[in-house]
Amino acid sequence: DVWLPRNEETFPSPNMPSHGIVAPLPRGERGVIRNRNSFAADISFVRPFLRHMTYRARSLRRSATPAEQALWNALRRRKLGFKFRRQQPMGPYVVDFFCGEATLVIEIDGPYHIRQTGYDQRRDLWLKAGGLHVVHLTNDEVLHRQEESIDRIRQALVRVR
Repeated sequence: DVWLPRNEETFPSPNMPSHGIVAPLPRGERGVIRNRNSFAADISFVRPFLRHMTYRARSLRRSATPAEQALWNALRRRKLGFKFRRQQPMGPYVVDFFCGEATLVIEIDGPYHIRQTGYDQRRDLWLKAGGLHVVHLTNDEVLHRQEESIDRIRQALVRVR
């Protein structure tokens, strides 16, 4: 199941920036999120899940594929004028590359993505519901036609601005 916003009253919440990703809680909040209706919800049960996602993202960074390494070398240190993060946890998913300034997600699809099209569609739907734009590149595009891949990313950055 994928969570989608039901109405504008609850989405986005005050702790959620315009791109739909939950911002860190202010100091002293201790796991309580208050929305516009002053409803307090205890999210302490979510902390183990968030910790798990952080460990998963770190593990994925350490075991990056050659395509992910090649694209990271092209994106890191603001080479395109935007800051990118790799293997970024987003809710129940970990995305390959994320640019918060441009609300852009870049996913590199390897051969295993053919078998998991349903999962990819649910993830894309969830990300788009949060106001993010998603660009898909294949391993082949990144490894053998890197300039074309970078051009597609530049075009997406210009469109999103």
